[in-house]
Amino acid sequence: MRARGVAGLAGTLAVVLTGGLGAAHVVREGREKGPEQVARDYFAAWRRGALDEMAELVARPPADFADQHRAMVRGLTVYSVALEPGPVTRQGDTARVEFTADRNVGGHGSWRFRSTLRLDRRSGRWRVAWTPDALYPGLKGPAEWRLWQVQVRPVTFTARDGGTLSGDGPLAPYLTDLTDRYDTADGEDGESGPATAWAVEVRDKSGGEFRRLKLLGAPRGEKVRTTIDPDVQAAAEKALRGAPGDGAVVALRPSTGEILGIADTLGGQGAFVNLYPPGSTFKVVSAAALLGRGMGGGSAVDCPARAVAAQRTITNHEGTSLGRTTLRRAFAESCNTTFATLTVGRSRAAGLASAAGAFGFGERLWPGAASAYSDFPETGEGAELAESAIGQGRVQATPLLMATVAAAVADGSRRSPRLLEARSLRRADGRTAPPRPVPGAAALRDMMRAVVTEGTAARAGLPAGTAGKTGTAEVGDGGDSHAWFIGFRGDVAFAVFVAGGGSGPKVAVPVAARFLRGL
Repeated sequence: MRARGVAGLAGTLAVVLTGGLGAAHVVREGREKGPEQVARDYFAAWRRGALDEMAELVARPPADFADQHRAMVRGLTVYSVALEPGPVTRQGDTARVEFTADRNVGGHGSWRFRSTLRLDRRSGRWRVAWTPDALYPGLKGPAEWRLWQVQVRPVTFTARDGGTLSGDGPLAPYLTDLTDRYDTADGEDGESGPATAWAVEVRDKSGGEFRRLKLLGAPRGEKVRTTIDPDVQAAAEKALRGAPGDGAVVALRPSTGEILGIADTLGGQGAFVNLYPPGSTFKVVSAAALLGRGMGGGSAVDCPARAVAAQRTITNHEGTSLGRTTLRRAFAESCNTTFATLTVGRSRAAGLASAAGAFGFGERLWPGAASAYSDFPETGEGAELAESAIGQGRVQATPLLMATVAAAVADGSRRSPRLLEARSLRRADGRTAPPRPVPGAAALRDMMRAVVTEGTAARAGLPAGTAGKTGTAEVGDGGDSHAWFIGFRGDVAFAVFVAGGGSGPKVAVPVAARFLRGL
């Protein structure tokens, strides 16, 4: 796709989003409004464009609350917005409402997507816990929006069975990117001439690249099958709706590398391009390195609650201590101290780096849509190596890569993940490589089964036959932790990620259980 240099259309919404902060009242004297009423009032005010009333319903609204709403309206020339809230889901002093926003953008079409409004109870009153991702999933702060005229070639992407894929859900940015990249020149009908479409784009106000979220008015043309399985996609989306924050579920077929489903509320193509510390899910790689050194699942190891590895104090989650145990059980209980101490050392650093490379770290994936380079840093032999062994420090991965890690264990070989059939992949700048065996796959499968039957993912409602690895990835000093769970069952491998979700066993594993039960 080629942009023609047409600037984002200037314009303002004539009848909405013009209010200033004013005097709406949230709680009448003597009567507390529940989350259902607060949500109804908020959506009613939003429909009217009454930003002052909306802000009064928000707990500590940012000073630029109204400006962030107006920036979206003006940048995209939004003519109208329709809001369709679902039921309020309440848990203790928090609540959430899934809703659909449908905007008429510049008269060029409807931009429809799902998002979440969160509420909480503070000082006895319910308020909206507003963040920018109420405007669009994954937004972290003030954003710059534009409507951009582009040239596209006619193409329509379908599910693997030839059925229609929704352009309103989390797949929308991925389908848009496929359309952006796909070359129809060698299609069945010969080269098709380009046509005009309008791209909805956003970038962080502090700078960076614009991200393309949606194409409006794109012409239909050659039908191209993706690898998306509608049943897997639906199960992933439904499972993720119950997560306490933004996240992703990525599902693959281990035997082929086909991407079967992508549920993503991280914003844009977050499951493919956002990098996060993988936490203890990286112990799959660390264990593979140890197995490559001649150890086995029954090898004797130590799992103290606290250990010093290369002058770095390493602790286990919630003070877990197993004493003298086996590598299999240390993996199942996710003993940080075991893997950190066994990995420190010059020769061991090379072994961990080699195992990381075998699983795809240090490479860029080419699934047919944009993806990020997941990094395994040069660590030396000291404290940073100990941190890397437990997926912390400078180790970074996308949910897509961690799903690929789980798929590689299930199959015994790492296969390139792909969104299109092999014959179509190159036309979207996608690439595959020959399957690459991963070390210790048979032992790793047994160890990952132990995580579910007797370890950190036991008693979580996972269907029989599931194998996996939990992860709780610390972010910064004392910050929120990301919740992870990767695994496989039959010929479906997956990664579940919840940003800031906290505990992998408590947050990510239940999402995985809902996903697998929904298949």
